[in-house]
Order: sequence, then C-alpha cells, then structure tokens
Amino acid sequence: MLADLPHLGSGLGYRTEISAEIEACPRAADWLEIITEHYLDAPPDARERLHRLRKHHRLVPHGLELSLGAPEEPAAGYVEALAALVAEIDAPWFSDHLCFTRAGGISLGTLVPLPRLREIAAAVGRRAQRVQDAVGVPLILENITYYLDLPSPLTEAQFITEVMEHCDCGLLLDLTNLDINSRNHGYDAQEFLDTIPLERVVQVHLAGGTEGDEGHMATDTHSAPVPEGVWHLLSRLLDRTTSVRATLVERDQDFPDDFGELRAELSRARGILNAAGAVPHRAPA
Repeated sequence: MLADLPHLGSGLGYRTEISAEIEACPRAADWLEIITEHYLDAPPDARERLHRLRKHHRLVPHGLELSLGAPEEPAAGYVEALAALVAEIDAPWFSDHLCFTRAGGISLGTLVPLPRLREIAAAVGRRAQRVQDAVGVPLILENITYYLDLPSPLTEAQFITEVMEHCDCGLLLDLTNLDINSRNHGYDAQEFLDTIPLERVVQVHLAGGTEGDEGHMATDTHSAPVPEGVWHLLSRLLDRTTSVRATLVERDQDFPDDFGELRAELSRARGILNAAGAVPHRAPA
C-alpha cells in the first residue's frame, strides 16, 4: 500500500488563525493537514469548509485521540467516524501518534509516551493494523517528543522498529521531535535514522520550538520557524530514502504577521523535495 501512495509535496497544517491566508493563496501549500477531531461528526459549516478546501488541496487527517497505546481498544464509534471522514475527503492516508492519550475512558489531554517494551510494541503494532484495516487506507504513525525518559530495554528507535514489525503501517517522522529528543536525552539523531525502517517513512513534520539552554530542555511548541538543524535532518533523510511522499510545516501558535514567512518555509521544503525527485501531484485548480 505504501509504495502506491501519491507524492503530495510541501504541505501546511490547516489552522483557523491562518485560514484566510490559506484560502487567499491556495497555491502556497501543495496540500493541507487537518486535525481529525475537528471534523468527526462536524457541523455543516465545518463540512462546507472541507469541501471548499478540497477544491485546491489534497487533505490528510492527523489525529490526536486514537490512543493506540491505551489499555483499551479505540472506541468503535471513533474509528467508524474516522473512516467516514477519510472516505469523504478521499484522503490517501491518515496519521496519529505512537503514544496514548486516553485511559479508562478519560482523556489525558496530552501525548503520553509508551513504556518501551517488546510486548507493548507488539500490541501497538497489531492494534494499528486493525485500525488501518478498518479505515481502508494506510495509517502512518508519528514519533512524539517526551521529557521524562524512564530506563527501558529498547531505545526509542528500536521501539518504533519493533512496532513496525507487527503491522504494515507507515511512519510519520517528525524531525523536530527527533531533533529535540536527541538533544534532551543525549542520543545521536543519525543513529536513530540508521535504526528505523526508513522505507516506511511516508511523511515528515517540520516545526520550531524553544531551543533550551543550560538546565532547561528544548520543547516542541510549534511556535517558531523551523530551525536549521531540522532542515539539515530533512536533507539527510531524503539522501537516504525515496519513500517520503510529503512534508508538513506545523505552526500552532505565535503565527507570523507576514504569511510570507510560512510561504518561504513551504518553498524551502518544496525545493528540498524536488531536489530529491519527489514531485507533487497537485489538486486541480
């Protein structure tokens, strides 16, 4: 399934704060990522927005509440609504995080990292496969940032690789999360890339956060321009695999007054993709 996915190009996370700019400059982004939960059982005005956006962009849902690492299975109603959304917008894939966000029916309000154990990796992989089969298009799984790292028999990269052994899902490689985790926890980002199955990487996230300083961790805030270290990781990644179908610039707060700043990041990502031979399939104008 992954080998047949289209090249979407350089995308942008759709947020209401920049909706006017996105609609005024429809060619700035090749595609848009929407937050899944904003459109499940959504009111008519949200559905109208989706259909308006689809006139110029491919849309891909990115979820927060699938909670693949929770003790319980994802709610059947959630998966059914997710499948309906994917079908409605003809999404080529959908994504969520390698973590858990719910326990005992209670939303935790954050992306909680998983204990890095082989049995948990196997359970998450099998659950991801069941969700993918139910939805009918590839599910791609994202690495998260974490600030507390308990002793574990597996490294982060080994855990992700183990999950992939139990499903045929893809990976959403958040290079900002990789950069932050490697600096906060003292591991080599290149060694991480050496370990994970790069042929499974479908999409890449690019964002900016706080850099941290002595005594303070770097944090993933999606509130700043993409740092040079993350751009470097993108180039290194694309030197090593031809599997990447799309990049995505994320900004969730502190939006620039000049939309040109985000357009410049989109253009830079597009240039790196094009240099690697990943030419996007544009939606009709």
